[in-house]
Amino acid sequence: MTVQLYTSSSNASSRKARAWFRDHEIPFMERNIMAQPLSQDEVKRLLRLTENGTEDIVSTRAKIFGKLHINLDTISTSELIKLIAQHPDLLKRPIMFDDKRLQIGYNEEEIRRFLPRKTRQLEMEKVRARLAI
Repeated sequence: MTVQLYTSSSNASSRKARAWFRDHEIPFMERNIMAQPLSQDEVKRLLRLTENGTEDIVSTRAKIFGKLHINLDTISTSELIKLIAQHPDLLKRPIMFDDKRLQIGYNEEEIRRFLPRKTRQLEMEKVRARLAI
């Protein structure tokens, strides 16, 4: 299963995620969302994968968020989806997902969920062995 990796070239966390997937030999398809913005249908797909909806994927600290005067409590979902498609810098980055998992932002511990189960089990056995010494 190939992981989808949405990045931007100027984002340090995006570079870390790319390097992590390469280092762990996990297949991924990278897409620079600044160069190739998401369609409205792709934004909807991302939202379906989230646990908390728009607050999981929208960067309220982004400059464009303030410039557009967005109020997440009052804006309709369809209007926000249109804005994200027009202004991809509203999204937190990187965004990593496959058919089962979604991760927003680079986190050294959480990204491990993309490791195959067997690999995670082997690593856990190594840790347990070291702790038993």
